Amino acid sequence: MTEAVLRILACQITIPETRTRVARDRHLADLALRLRSRLKPGEFDLIVLPELSSIEYSDAAFGCLDELEESLDGPSFETFSAIACDLGVAIAFGFPRRGSSGRHICQAVIGSDGRLLGHYDKLHAAEFGASSETAHFRPGDHLFAFDLKGLRIAPVICYDIRFDGLFARLAREGVDLVLHCGAYFRDPSFHSWPHFVVTRAIEHNLLWLSLNRAGSDWGGSIWCPAHADSEQPEVRLGTDEIFWHLHARKSDRLAASGKIPIGRDRRRDYDDLVLMRG
Repeated sequence: MTEAVLRILACQITIPETRTRVARDRHLADLALRLRSRLKPGEFDLIVLPELSSIEYSDAAFGCLDELEESLDGPSFETFSAIACDLGVAIAFGFPRRGSSGRHICQAVIGSDGRLLGHYDKLHAAEFGASSETAHFRPGDHLFAFDLKGLRIAPVICYDIRFDGLFARLAREGVDLVLHCGAYFRDPSFHSWPHFVVTRAIEHNLLWLSLNRAGSDWGGSIWCPAHADSEQPEVRLGTDEIFWHLHARKSDRLAASGKIPIGRDRRRDYDDLVLMRG
């Protein structure tokens, strides 16, 4: 039997100033046109958009969240649900979600039938460098994974990558591919981001898409195999808007564990080991 291949369109997109509903909705309409112009029905299985892909990432935009926030069935959902139905493709997109307990940075996933598969709210609000999220957003309280083309896929968001326990859990849950959707401005934290991508992918044998928005202050999205090496290294983008064609197979992840069997060799007793002091 031929192995299923997940066909991904990773969208490192330019996002304009969006500080009103009108500006946001204009951006969503323009993005929908750009996507439709590049896709044929059935050409891809999954479209991935970056963190907060529906709005500008800035203090100025965050000051307008009373106007820009959405429910799970808001304007972003309506826009991408129509695309999903028309093109037969699942879509992962980011937006500021208003929930019962407050506002969240959310990554939602729509199935190819246009219905919501689920959503993930960013677990860790970033408050350093160009990020000032804690005054505006609450941390999430759940994980989310979905299955597509034989792969179990989990979205996470930006700063989440720095917390290893999250990915140990996702690996135990059988996740094959991480959709790490970010808004990485070129502040001092930008330098270490790619190192986290490679480390997390290798230490848990996970396929990894780390997707940023486009622009001279952003860019640098990364596709990383579950075992990046000299024969199959990670691939990084520049700063321009790019609609990136990628492919993933479950066997790509399974093969990684045979190169360096970290999962097999990882001990379960690190917390119980005696620390001897000199």
